[in-house]
Amino acid sequence: MLTDAQCRNAVCPPEKKRARLTDAAGMYLEVSPAGSKRWFLKYTVAGVEKRLALGSYPTVGLTAARKAREAAKLHKSEGRDPVQIRKVEKLRATTADADTFKVTALEWYAMKLDSWSSHYAIREKRNLEKDLFPFFAARRIADIEPIELLAAIRTVEERGALDVAHRVLTTAGQVWRYAVATGRAQRDVSADIKGALKPHHGKHFAAITDPVKLGELIRVIRGYQGGPIVRAALQLAPILFQRPGELRAAAWVEFDLDAALWTIPATRMKRRVDGKKNGDPHLVPLPTQAVEILRKLHPITGHSALCFFGERSHDRPISDNTLRAALLTLGYGPDKQSVHGFRATARTLLAEVLDFDPLVIEAQLAHAVKDANGRSYNRTTYLQQRATMMQAWADYLDKLAKGADVIQFKAA
Repeated sequence: MLTDAQCRNAVCPPEKKRARLTDAAGMYLEVSPAGSKRWFLKYTVAGVEKRLALGSYPTVGLTAARKAREAAKLHKSEGRDPVQIRKVEKLRATTADADTFKVTALEWYAMKLDSWSSHYAIREKRNLEKDLFPFFAARRIADIEPIELLAAIRTVEERGALDVAHRVLTTAGQVWRYAVATGRAQRDVSADIKGALKPHHGKHFAAITDPVKLGELIRVIRGYQGGPIVRAALQLAPILFQRPGELRAAAWVEFDLDAALWTIPATRMKRRVDGKKNGDPHLVPLPTQAVEILRKLHPITGHSALCFFGERSHDRPISDNTLRAALLTLGYGPDKQSVHGFRATARTLLAEVLDFDPLVIEAQLAHAVKDANGRSYNRTTYLQQRATMMQAWADYLDKLAKGADVIQFKAA
């Protein structure tokens, strides 16, 4: 075994690239011709020889080097590779000054931002800034206990926002898993409290599916006395049953009235970022009734890019609340019929009364439907079948509005 004097006086002969002075149990002092001295531990893992640097002499003396050797041997006896442990320690050291919840969360947010839609990104940031940062911003994420996270989310529940509480927990879980992956935390504490939240049962959009009541609603809509822009959008909503945002922001360039076709760009569809960037547009066949409504609207808004622009600016569409408010003035609040609910209305009656193929209906709704092999049907397929269906649907709404030929649900 080496002595401190031997270490202090060790030199490398000029004719050698390096000299090694062996201590014990695989540890040795390596001396270079220039006089630098470094401690190493030689060991094997699965028959492969490795070596671990234990520090430079005399900064790390003989006693300290032996202690480091024993620690490494202990790790190896536990089945852990000392070299890998050292690498992890170095990686953790690089994030030692950036291990607060806020820094970790913002780093995670920046990494994910490009893969999110703008709506989703806004929601995630709101979850952080409103419901998590006030409690944990400056705290080390590794020190936050499950009970503390639960207390923060309880404040969201106390506002009556049970759906938001569950979304905030989901956001927190993603931040913690990122913290684990980057060496800032040992585990995801959000998993411990999932069962402690109050259950949230999502509400469906209100939708009338009774043919007689739907006929009454169509008659009321056609009697709407508001402005022509809102009246046109309100009349088209049940006929075309697209998402409210897709209808509100429709541009004239998207319509080919002669071909009776509305082409909604992929960027305006409810899809993931990749689908918006690389997906196909959604094609909506226009029944003659919809074409007539749009031709009457064109002299009013055709000078603008938007079909349904708002009162304050021709460059911005009518607001989310405009059609909702119009339905409310007609006596149809959100508990009776929502604008989005026209999709459920059409889906139900097209299948149960008019007997159209569910795959054709789902394609018209811009839903990606999977077949038995898990492949998604293209949203632009069944175009001819959908054109036939859309005309039949518009004709059916006309009949309901007249109160004639009302076909009831098929008997179960």
